[in-house]
Amino acid sequence: MRGKAWKFGDNISTDLIAPGRYFHLRENLPELAKHVLEDARSEFAGRVKEGDVIAAGKNFGLGSSREHAAQIIKISGVSTILAKSFARIFYRNAINLGLPALECDTDKINEGDELELRMEKGVIKNLTQGTEIKTSPMPDVMLLILNEGGLLPYIKKHGDLPVVK
Repeated sequence: MRGKAWKFGDNISTDLIAPGRYFHLRENLPELAKHVLEDARSEFAGRVKEGDVIAAGKNFGLGSSREHAAQIIKISGVSTILAKSFARIFYRNAINLGLPALECDTDKINEGDELELRMEKGVIKNLTQGTEIKTSPMPDVMLLILNEGGLLPYIKKHGDLPVVK
């Protein structure tokens, strides 16, 4: 995966991702995605491009367990979320919906940096700076889910998940 970095700070909540005033749009996710993260960065939804990457601080996705927060990030075109840490329910929602989420040190990623991600190896190349960030490789079972576009598409195609030893 390859994309431009969008920087966000710590504690980006599901309320910042999917503002509550647009609750009435939760049955129309493409329309709701037009407002993704607008309370954190008003220009984001209108300027994010297919393949772009969110690089955030600690506790990304805290708050309610709304799946549509991860869904509208994916619909907006974001290919991956990098953060120092994730709220656990958001992390599982993202993976289950086919949106890669990697924990790593995002301090050396700047706004607009071109990034190339190798999740299976745990390597994030910052092509703008000519540097690499190492992180834990994405577990195989999660790669299987992500490669099929999420947990439901995986189950529909393969039946059950493999036993992980």
